[in-house]
Amino acid sequence: MEIHEEKQDGTTVILPHGRVDSASSAELEASLMGHFGAGDIRLVVDFASVEYISSAGLRVLLMLVKKLQSTDGRLVLCAMPQSVRLVFELAGFLQIFDIEDTREAALARVGAG
Repeated sequence: MEIHEEKQDGTTVILPHGRVDSASSAELEASLMGHFGAGDIRLVVDFASVEYISSAGLRVLLMLVKKLQSTDGRLVLCAMPQSVRLVFELAGFLQIFDIEDTREAALARVGAG
């Protein structure tokens, strides 16, 4: 897995590429928690290039959203392929996360606070 990062409209956009599974979730966790630790509390994770996410990846995202709830932070997920969205649905996580179809909608939602 590769992780690219961008700043857009004062928000950090994380772009994982490939599979988010038990072998790669530590890398995603390090990236996301690093941003949180640095005070970046407006985050978008763009899943457009993610082909698969396992429960290990879901755990990382759940941990981050719980940490952000203790601040004025916000996490919005976007651009999920149907296979990734299905994992979130089967895990019952669609109600836990803010999810948008496009990065533009995610940026607007994270900015709306």
